[in-house]
Amino acid sequence: MKVVILGGYGVFGARLGELLLRDGHEVWIAGRDLRKAEACAQRLGAHPLRVDLRGDLQPAFSPRPDVVVDAVGPYQCYGEDPYRVARACIEAGTNYLDLSDDADFTAGIAAVDRAARRAGCRALSGASSVPGLSSIVVEHLARDFEELLLIDTAILPGNRAPRGVSVIESIVGQVGRVSPVWRGGIWRDTRCWTDRRRFDLGPDLKRTGYFISVPDIKLFPAFFKARSVMFRAGMELGLFNAALSALGWLKQHVSIEITPRRARVFQWVSKLFLSFGTDRGAMQVVVAGKANGAVRERVWRLTAEAGDGPYVPVVVARALIGRLEDVPIGARPCLCEAALPEIEEALSDLKIETAAYEDERRNLFQIALGEYWSTLRPEARALHSVQDVESFSGTAQVIRGSSLPARLTGWIFGFPTAGHDVPLTVTKTRTDSGEIWERNFDGRIFRSYLTPATEPYRCRERFWPFTFELDLPVKNGSMYLLVRRGWVLGLPIPRPFLPGSDSCEYVKNGKFHFDVALSAPLGQGLIVRYRGSLVPDGDKPVAMASVSRSQ
Repeated sequence: MKVVILGGYGVFGARLGELLLRDGHEVWIAGRDLRKAEACAQRLGAHPLRVDLRGDLQPAFSPRPDVVVDAVGPYQCYGEDPYRVARACIEAGTNYLDLSDDADFTAGIAAVDRAARRAGCRALSGASSVPGLSSIVVEHLARDFEELLLIDTAILPGNRAPRGVSVIESIVGQVGRVSPVWRGGIWRDTRCWTDRRRFDLGPDLKRTGYFISVPDIKLFPAFFKARSVMFRAGMELGLFNAALSALGWLKQHVSIEITPRRARVFQWVSKLFLSFGTDRGAMQVVVAGKANGAVRERVWRLTAEAGDGPYVPVVVARALIGRLEDVPIGARPCLCEAALPEIEEALSDLKIETAAYEDERRNLFQIALGEYWSTLRPEARALHSVQDVESFSGTAQVIRGSSLPARLTGWIFGFPTAGHDVPLTVTKTRTDSGEIWERNFDGRIFRSYLTPATEPYRCRERFWPFTFELDLPVKNGSMYLLVRRGWVLGLPIPRPFLPGSDSCEYVKNGKFHFDVALSAPLGQGLIVRYRGSLVPDGDKPVAMASVSRSQ
């Protein structure tokens, strides 16, 4: 098969060319710098070709290729006519693939679907790690789930991986920007390069990832009908992660445009640190869902050694070009266009290993309550079945104590002020060790951090320096939360100085209710009492403007 690779002497284009030549295809390395194209083509055993994406595209079709691959990018910078290359391919009767990792660009390729079908061509956007590979893995892992609760993907390259200007411009350009993310059945605005998470990917392979927006974030909620979709990426060196976090903070206060020239400066700085870190990279896809009434977690992990990580973004294109005639015609995002065994076969001649495992995925209160979990009312179990992020809304009546200790304690912990029918939102975020609860009483917010206790039927709740262990008796389908012991800065609090707790969760008329009452120690009276009801935000109808399987 004849293949023209635009940007063929770049980081990913050259690696795709190398793999296609191994497979017996005839390859043209194309770009606007003919000397670079000639040098790369000579090294690989391909043909050079000068093509400038900003000018005349007809030279790309002079070899009469079967497929043109756009490996240039950054795709979000393609201007007012972003699908110029795709349309030129369709007009020439040539198939088109690109390696886009930009959500809007990849989703928008459907604009040329009608023309592609008339011409009998294929035009697939995102035939790369995302969404091409990630969607294939998700489909494989979720094959028999009754309900898909979570898709959580991370790509974490080694520091010695080569860095193309377009990739740097894409990542740095979105740092600090706010993007909608589908979590817990609703869209939530999230700032890029936040939501830090530590990943343990195997022996001597631990990395830190941060949220960035990729096509998966926009396309997967509707395509897979998942309740939550998350994606993270991160650098191996903590210095670079911290620098990007600082840049994100700065961009909130100062307008900074990431131009190609500035991206090259970032690239030059990063190359100064190439001797640090490793050439080991990883990709992980976690899928959680319901199977036979239980929540299961399935994990697929890819580990790249000896600098072979940069081949991963091109293996989907490699696999598709190898059987292009079997790919349905039309223009669309590259979602589930191959089976996972095909991809693993395309990886087989590289220093890349894959592994998968499955386990039960229990939530915090399922662990804490043990056999009593099943005795909770379904509405209460739904409120505590947090697999990623869930939020619940309702109203509350708040009563505050008037004594000096009560007022001081309320101020320290940030408890809400008194009021009737106070709007309330409770947001719960699952972590590796437990959950974070954020309670928002009409703009007044306080948080706590919950983990299972070492003894059964208990959990621990931390309010900054204070940690309390709670007994969790369940009676008649209701759960009670009773303070048993506590610590401040790790030091035990004597029992007489523990706050009192008379709190419970119950279901009435099919709705979840709560009644939380905290009293000051030494008989100093009520600190705060708030009671009301909550319903899940994710159960409300929400528009999901994305690609569905029917398309």
